[in-house]
Amino acid sequence: MTMPAPVRLLVVDDHTLFRRGLVALLAADPGVEVVGEAADGVEAVRRARALQPDLVLLDNHLPGATGIQAIAELREAAPLAKIVLLTVSEDEQDLQAALRAGANGYLLKTIEGDVLVHAIQRVMRGEPVISPELMTRLVAALQAHGGQALTLGAPEPTPHPDGAAQLSPREHEVLQEIARGASNKEIARTLQIAETTVKIHVQHILRKLGVSSRVQAAVLASGGQARP
Repeated sequence: MTMPAPVRLLVVDDHTLFRRGLVALLAADPGVEVVGEAADGVEAVRRARALQPDLVLLDNHLPGATGIQAIAELREAAPLAKIVLLTVSEDEQDLQAALRAGANGYLLKTIEGDVLVHAIQRVMRGEPVISPELMTRLVAALQAHGGQALTLGAPEPTPHPDGAAQLSPREHEVLQEIARGASNKEIARTLQIAETTVKIHVQHILRKLGVSSRVQAAVLASGGQARP
């Protein structure tokens, strides 16, 4: 069986010791390959344009422009690259700003190495990733603003008013796990079902609720609008 090609990473952080430690940690996993490093936004854009990485791990607190401010230029320099913030900031405003700017994920630097690699793999499969400890804050902030911050640069879909009534008991269980910030693999383990089955349930949940993302579904679940 042919092994999939490793995910090509560009690591952007102005703290040399942290950056090199992160690179060394990631180098131990065969599923990822660090192809470049950068210490600020300008260098990150230049390296992204030259290397065309699969994913950019981006700190927010950088010299000059912040990581969030650099996202637009990184998108232009490497249109196919995923962008994940790896930061110490637990501020939900930073989180929302990163998502609005087009980030595919927002993770805290307290994350364990194996969990980080798993998050990278999830992003490459098209799943957004947010540190679980921030999901509750995000949902609360979005509820306070009527969910408007969920647009992420795209038109906000109109939730189906009777969507919750269409969910099966199992779909309600999956939805509550989504609201906790659990990944498909974690949901599968908790509910003792196959991960492929979870993916199908998630697709059905989003369609029935009339939303386009897991975060939108989590807002409905936490707000009591999608409970049995």
